[in-house]
Amino acid sequence: MHSRIRSGIRWIGSTMAALRPSSVSFDSSVSGPTNSFMGLLHKSPIFDSRKKLVRVGETHLGSLPSVKRNLVSRLEASSDSLGRGQHLTSNKMGNEMESLDKTDQGLDFFEELKHRFLCFKKQKYLEEPEHFQALAKAQSPKFMVIACADSRVCPSNILGFQPGEAFMIRNVANLVPPVENGPSETNAALEFAVNTLEVENILVIGHSSCAGIETLVSMRDDVNSSFVENWVANGKVAKLRTKAAAGHLGFYQQCKHCEKESINHSLLNLLTYPWIEDRERKGLLSIHGGYYDFLNCTFEKWTIDFKRSSIEKEGPKCLVKNRAFWC
Repeated sequence: MHSRIRSGIRWIGSTMAALRPSSVSFDSSVSGPTNSFMGLLHKSPIFDSRKKLVRVGETHLGSLPSVKRNLVSRLEASSDSLGRGQHLTSNKMGNEMESLDKTDQGLDFFEELKHRFLCFKKQKYLEEPEHFQALAKAQSPKFMVIACADSRVCPSNILGFQPGEAFMIRNVANLVPPVENGPSETNAALEFAVNTLEVENILVIGHSSCAGIETLVSMRDDVNSSFVENWVANGKVAKLRTKAAAGHLGFYQQCKHCEKESINHSLLNLLTYPWIEDRERKGLLSIHGGYYDFLNCTFEKWTIDFKRSSIEKEGPKCLVKNRAFWC
């Protein structure tokens, strides 16, 4: 049994090593190597600084294997070590979800996905037939959610959105480009959600330790050499405001500041779309920001104060109201 476990760990390690980026860069402000992934300066979520295999929970990289069944990992980190020295501990999980099934050759990821789907069908779909029959005819979600593509921050898991409740788009660093930047998947989703589905709320959700924001803060303004850098350049105003307000702080403190600054910048960018601004002005739509700190599992929520905010180029300002902190 022990030999099979060690063999499984070696297989997992070699598999994940093959998936990791080929380039490794070093930053003097952190205690170990950082992975350069498509231009993103980001610590590896798979291996800690001692090269031990770690697992980050069912909602983060859910396809990662686990040697023991019914285990889930909980991320623990103090607020002063944001982005560094992440520590993982294992807790027992209930009967709600099993780990990936082991085979002699390794792990069958799709067998686990099949199991999860059948659980959903039995426990959700077949238990609420009228609800899903109604959804088959039409959808009328109350929320349009713009969130980061990061695998650790799925809004449906964090906020419990059920089928039919939220129309959703996820991109790197949860950015909303202004209307003058032209078409993108994000504003296409916005157009459909606002004009066709007539959602009542737009919620932009950012999060802690965002690799997209780290890339934005660290990259040179005159060089956009990758798809990621070209995309996160949409947040350059938030970067400039961060440098002005927090330039004296360390890199990770600047990133944390920019993570929230970029949310507010995206809220203002939403108002550059005439059909969003019009519905907000008529009281048919509300625009909100959210920030999920997955190191401490807290959530901040606020609403843009439309009447007091401004998108004028000479002095754009985002004033907020109804701020709440969930912990």
